[in-house]
Amino acid sequence: MTAAVLLAEDELAISQVLKAYLVKAGFEVVQAFDGQQALDLFHSELPDLVLLDVMMPKADGWTVLKEIRQTSSCPVIMLTALGDVNYRLEGLNNGADDYITKPFNGEEVVARVKAVLRRSGEVPSSSSVKHYGSLTIDCKAHRVTLKGVEINLTPRDLAVLLFLSSQPNRTFTREQLIEHVWGHDYDGSDRAVDLSIKRLRKSLKNWPETEGEIKTLRGLGYQFCVYENN
Repeated sequence: MTAAVLLAEDELAISQVLKAYLVKAGFEVVQAFDGQQALDLFHSELPDLVLLDVMMPKADGWTVLKEIRQTSSCPVIMLTALGDVNYRLEGLNNGADDYITKPFNGEEVVARVKAVLRRSGEVPSSSSVKHYGSLTIDCKAHRVTLKGVEINLTPRDLAVLLFLSSQPNRTFTREQLIEHVWGHDYDGSDRAVDLSIKRLRKSLKNWPETEGEIKTLRGLGYQFCVYENN
């Protein structure tokens, strides 16, 4: 499954250069040149990741990011010439997954896109919608439903679930989860993994035990265990 990237950048030259790098790397690219167009295309195209410039006409990147986060945990990487650490923190605190300051190298942008997609649990598959009994996970739309009712998860918890469910019945260590979801540069405690799993179990408390569970294997790690896969 080819990942689709929404590239929201109002400077045509920069947009075209980034598009060329992304297409060469095998991505599908949809371009937007202002904030409102970015929102319209986001809702109509359902991209796998958004590259979002901060300074755009009609609606700036912060506004676009906040609206995206109201309905989706789709990975978002902010692009901006503003290198101040406070702007970086603002983006991350508002739900951005990564932050790249201009000027940047096209190959680095591609590498960061791939890294964020890996952490978000983007799964190459013939179908982006997976059914595990009464639990349905739509990897492309970043949507989880249980018995037909949508479950609201934080972007990080959703990323953990997407990654675990990408390979059912396989055990992942805390270190593997941190590397793929939090990123190799994460310097916090691995306790974050345990807390995320605890929140996921609470959200999935109505998932019948006969269908599956998120299992703890003491001393080994965690497993998205499936007993019934419809």
